[in-house]
Amino acid sequence: MQIDHFILSPSDWVPNHPTLPVLIYSQIRADVDSSAFEDMFHDNGWTGIWRNGVFAYHHYHSGAHEVLGVGRGEAKLQIGGPDGKILDVRQGDCLLLPAGTGHKRLESSNDFQVVGAYPPGQEADIQRNAPSEKMLARIKSLPIPETDPVLKTSGGLVELWR
Repeated sequence: MQIDHFILSPSDWVPNHPTLPVLIYSQIRADVDSSAFEDMFHDNGWTGIWRNGVFAYHHYHSGAHEVLGVGRGEAKLQIGGPDGKILDVRQGDCLLLPAGTGHKRLESSNDFQVVGAYPPGQEADIQRNAPSEKMLARIKSLPIPETDPVLKTSGGLVELWR
């Protein structure tokens, strides 16, 4: 497994996170699917687990960091808003998006499915407009999770977000 990371600048009305990088876990395991992601996130203390796709419009969350595990299929996602990075993801990949990070599905296979989750005590809100000063302060002040959703207590956000 390889972990890539990058920090995004604001993009048009999408704030992105001012200090925390996006983490991309490439090909966690050959056999990982939606059920395996659900178990992994649960076992590593992440909550609010769901299965679905990624919206086909730019949005971000001001109240939660979010993990997205690709459980089936493949897609082209734009991360970071209208000027953000375009990523090709496929089953077995996982993205960790700090609060404020824009994301959008550009295209996908018919069977594309992600499993999403959030750190305990954080709740995702869907934002489609520029943030208020209060929202920017919330994004910046959200606590860093105790555990990484993939690696639990070593590597990933434990090293790169602290």
